[in-house]
Amino acid sequence: MTIFAGVDIGSTTGKALLVKDDGKIIASMIMEATPKPEETARICVDTVLRQAGLREQDIKYMVGTGYGRVKIPFASENISEITCHAMGAKWLCPTVRTVVDIGGQDCKVIGVRDDGKVREFVMNDKCAAGTGRFLEAMARVLRVRIDELSNLSIKADSPALISSQCSVFAESEVITQLNEGNSIENIVAGIHIAIASRLISLLKRVGIEEDLTISGGCAKNRGLISILQEKIGVTVVHLNEDPQIVGALGAAILAKERWRKKAAA
Repeated sequence: MTIFAGVDIGSTTGKALLVKDDGKIIASMIMEATPKPEETARICVDTVLRQAGLREQDIKYMVGTGYGRVKIPFASENISEITCHAMGAKWLCPTVRTVVDIGGQDCKVIGVRDDGKVREFVMNDKCAAGTGRFLEAMARVLRVRIDELSNLSIKADSPALISSQCSVFAESEVITQLNEGNSIENIVAGIHIAIASRLISLLKRVGIEEDLTISGGCAKNRGLISILQEKIGVTVVHLNEDPQIVGALGAAILAKERWRKKAAA
């Protein structure tokens, strides 16, 4: 059995997985990132190896990706998370042509070619508005868990207007809405609408081609996904694996391809 590894070290989480030569996932994990990318990567790799009952020398090739990819000294090489998310999404759903990756501190829209390579991509600016960190900050102000935001949004009857493009000012708007007696459900829906609007501006720059899917932890937020679908008039394809491991999966598939090329050379 030939084993390949993908390790995705983001700003907020670390992910790793192992695949066999046919691309089947045999082990995967997600963890909160430590302050040191190399440490996060080490824990991730050791964990999936333990799950699979394998040793590190059993891995033929390992690709690192994500924010901390250059800090993984034991990876065979590192590849941009944009390339890896495109490949991972395409592997899981061959009809995917557009990927929205909502990460901890940035979001990206990626146009995907038929061969899984990147056609075009855009990223948000340096502000964290519209990212996982933004949602964490909003949940903290509202004193709810981040995983509660999805259901709260769905229950809204009159979404609040959250107009600021800045995370700090958006927090002030949320506090004002609370003080004025608006419901948490309406405020959360307003937050999701604001995020969806930012994503749509990125989507328009790349062009929306179906099928469209979303990767990253925010893909699990049904309230956000529902609002985005409504606004763009396109159904979001749900992947059959955890959306947070898409980048690591793409890295592992690329590791398989790179090893094959090197072996054939």
